[in-house]
Amino acid sequence: MKVWFITGASRGFGLEIARQAVERGDSVVATARDPRAVEKELADGGDRLLALPLDVTDEGQAEGAVTAAMDRFGRIDVLVNNAGRGLLGAVEEVSDDEARSLFDTNVFGLMSVTRAVLPVMRERRSGRVLNISSVGGFTVGAGWGVYGATKFAVEGLSEAMRAELAPLGIAVTVVEPGVFRTDFLDGSSLHRTERTIDDYAATVGGTRAWAKQNNHTQPGDPVKAAAAVIAVADSPEPPTRIQLGADCVARVEAKLELMADELAQWRELSLSTAHV
Repeated sequence: MKVWFITGASRGFGLEIARQAVERGDSVVATARDPRAVEKELADGGDRLLALPLDVTDEGQAEGAVTAAMDRFGRIDVLVNNAGRGLLGAVEEVSDDEARSLFDTNVFGLMSVTRAVLPVMRERRSGRVLNISSVGGFTVGAGWGVYGATKFAVEGLSEAMRAELAPLGIAVTVVEPGVFRTDFLDGSSLHRTERTIDDYAATVGGTRAWAKQNNHTQPGDPVKAAAAVIAVADSPEPPTRIQLGADCVARVEAKLELMADELAQWRELSLSTAHV
């Protein structure tokens, strides 16, 4: 039996991971801004479910949630940093307040929760940290620049944490979902910039139209994604990254090919910069 600590557990990936973990007999600390939504969805969880309020931008609340988890279950085996939201708009269209608010949730919130949980894992020399990123944390297109920047930050933090925590028995994995049929494209999860600039109509305008047209028709199945995340958590040798969805795999492969081509094309210039 594992003890899970999941942020953003009231819907989407977080809720489905919590549901499957409880159904297989694990214990779950499911946190959300409104834990009543979790309790309603997972009413059959019984004593194996602890639903707690958590705004990940509140460091004190994160520490309190970890204390409550330890009081109830005595340990935390798997941390799933799932809480986050999106922002759609050209980089120039994003205000300073919009950018900072997004980083507060997607990056600094993740760091606050992680700092609260890691002492528990370090003491036991055991644990798994699964940071939910995005295909946009590896390759990003028009309209997703600032959102992608937060996920690129998550990927960088995760790589460093993996190196730092491996000797302590804690494995870190970045989860990169592609396009999945969750509420991510709803207005409650995906914010849009207040400012729009006509010159970006041909690029970001197309992304805005795509988001509107594809809401709740995305090809990815969150139930299968949650099962994949649980499989990674169970693995004795979890990967640094796991891509979820055929669209994500294709985009990652395309970027890797482009990077290899550009590296070869510009190799001589790159190597020419050494002192001789």
